[in-house]
Amino acid sequence: MLDRRTLIRNSMLVGAGASLFPGVAFAQRGPRTAIRAAAEANRAADIKRIQDWIRLPSIAAEDLNMEEGARYMAELARDAGFSGIEIVPTDGHPGVFGYMDNGAARTLGIYFMYDVKQFDPSEWRSDPVAAEIVEVEGWGRAIMGRGAVNQKGPEATFLAALHAMKRAGVTPPVNVALICEGEEEIGSPNFRQVATKPNVLAALRKCEGIFIPASWQGPNGEVSLNLGSKGIIELELIASGESWGRGPKGDIHSSLKAMVDSPVWRLVQALNTLVTPDGNTVAIDGWFENVRPLTDREKELIDIAAAAGDEARHKASLGVNYWIDDLPYNQALQRLAQEPTVNIEGLVAGYTGPGGKTVLPGKAVAKLDLRLVPNQTRAEAERKLRDFLDAKGFADVEMNVSGGYDPTEVSEDSRLVQAQLAAYEAMGVKANLNPRLAGSWPGAVFTAPPVSIPAGHFGMGHGSGAHAPNEYYVIDSTNPKVAGITEATMGYVEMMYQLARVA
Repeated sequence: MLDRRTLIRNSMLVGAGASLFPGVAFAQRGPRTAIRAAAEANRAADIKRIQDWIRLPSIAAEDLNMEEGARYMAELARDAGFSGIEIVPTDGHPGVFGYMDNGAARTLGIYFMYDVKQFDPSEWRSDPVAAEIVEVEGWGRAIMGRGAVNQKGPEATFLAALHAMKRAGVTPPVNVALICEGEEEIGSPNFRQVATKPNVLAALRKCEGIFIPASWQGPNGEVSLNLGSKGIIELELIASGESWGRGPKGDIHSSLKAMVDSPVWRLVQALNTLVTPDGNTVAIDGWFENVRPLTDREKELIDIAAAAGDEARHKASLGVNYWIDDLPYNQALQRLAQEPTVNIEGLVAGYTGPGGKTVLPGKAVAKLDLRLVPNQTRAEAERKLRDFLDAKGFADVEMNVSGGYDPTEVSEDSRLVQAQLAAYEAMGVKANLNPRLAGSWPGAVFTAPPVSIPAGHFGMGHGSGAHAPNEYYVIDSTNPKVAGITEATMGYVEMMYQLARVA
């Protein structure tokens, strides 16, 4: 059994060249050789599994293939060895649950999403649902398609680990509880209903922790091990002549602006009240009163990451030249972890086609996402936003919340984190502890009562383009520091073994 305090003490040295964990040698012994051989033999089937899954896009925002997506997810789980498969109804799109009882002392929870983001085929270099294999410069051969890395590629690779163990005749060293949803991309509005179904809840509460498979290796092979994630609220603010009682109820000729109020300007004025003039700090009354400042340890971890990172490459990858307020890199990263945000995802009003069309629109919509940090809650943030708009005289601006969830935190001392550290070390991967992922996922469903278990991300390999054109997932890496599909498969195998043995 691995000592927890030793893992924590050595966590920042993972992958630095020293053999700090017994897992380094352990990874070369026992059944892993047979499992690797099986993974290599299964390689073509594992790739095809990802491609076939991409070819059935389930898009919650468009109500596209949702029932089919749930059935397909259930079949994938059944083929991988899960039993008692259920398609769990909700007030929205269904979830899926399955359990694999391996007679083990410990249980691992796995979270899947089977829905994907929308896409515009005209923006892609290949058909986003064809799942073609393409060359990605600097990375190797990859499957390209919507959902390739977010999250079907990594999720199917976890299933590949179970298939490899089955082919090798090896019983997984942990029991596995699998819970899936089809609404992550719209803010998981009904996922709690799946997790709190009595038999699902009972299985989840047995788990040492739960993670979503991920593939975030950078060009140097490193990964970030996140100790939490920001929460999110997705919503629309709508200004209309009908609700306002001023301005037109529909589009009218723009020449009439001289004597008619504009709902679009009404919305712009409302949006301007939500942030400081530079747009960078939330100005909603009471927004920061429950925000927990970063601890000294969290700042230390960020400073270590900044010192080891490549600021120029980071900026280039984002297509930016400056951080907010021209902050130095470590302070920009601290702000990324610390600050709650109000972001405009999109603005829609009037005519948006080619050329101009002289109209005064009767309606305007702003699509927003609000990122939350500990100790904010979704309920608190929604209430404060509504109260603030009302107090500023914008009671007529409608607020339609489509989904969201609270932020998450996981202890450095938890078995889940320790097993992750040990698994990365065993695979020779450098892991950098990160206090908080700036992105969001519905981990709060697991970390909060009544489930109350650690939750995070884990995985090897690489992919990019989530929510964007040309999304891809690498299957044959040309970078020796970055895992292809077989090494990524073995990473999930290693995680199971380390969770079974860490103290």
